[in-house]
Amino acid sequence: MNKRAWAKQIAAILDQYYPAPAIPLHHKDPYTLLIAVLLSAQCTDARVNQVTPALFAKAPTPHKMVALSVEEITSLIRTCGLSQRKAKAIWSLSHILIDKYKGRVPGSFAALEQLPGVGHKTASVVMSQAFHEPAFPVDTHIHRCAKRWELSNGKNVEQTERDLKRLFPRNSWNKLHLQIIYFAREHCPARGHDANKCPICKYSST
Repeated sequence: MNKRAWAKQIAAILDQYYPAPAIPLHHKDPYTLLIAVLLSAQCTDARVNQVTPALFAKAPTPHKMVALSVEEITSLIRTCGLSQRKAKAIWSLSHILIDKYKGRVPGSFAALEQLPGVGHKTASVVMSQAFHEPAFPVDTHIHRCAKRWELSNGKNVEQTERDLKRLFPRNSWNKLHLQIIYFAREHCPARGHDANKCPICKYSST
């Protein structure tokens, strides 16, 4: 089976398991999504979802966020890890959103990636889920599965993203990246993985 046909088979399996995957990070608009994704760096989505209700109760907008001190933000997000660095980024980017974008999250990769604490992956999540622009954010789960499923050589996340974008239709990227994340967590984990029982890995190299 060639790689493109194999990718099509994988997509069909993922559609069976997760036909309409929800965004795992709780949010209500592009700003709260941006903050939640920033907090998720080196932190589980479950932990972020435990932290953001108190944070967003106090500061659901850039204007209310900058009214807090960095120390106050740090205390609210402490359990996410790297809390001081993330708090500084959140406070700074909120100021930039007010000064440059009238308090709104910009809908372009270039503008997002210029914000403090926002890298390509974070920008891709916001563009795909908040603005419905085709993007394929690659996290550790997707990077791992792409290598296991022989869709990419797995050298780095940038290469994995390019490989996946070549293999899957552009209009499927936004759903696929969520499907793979859910599948990876439930059926294709980093540890304790049994390839013979995995609904996708059992077909690999066939």
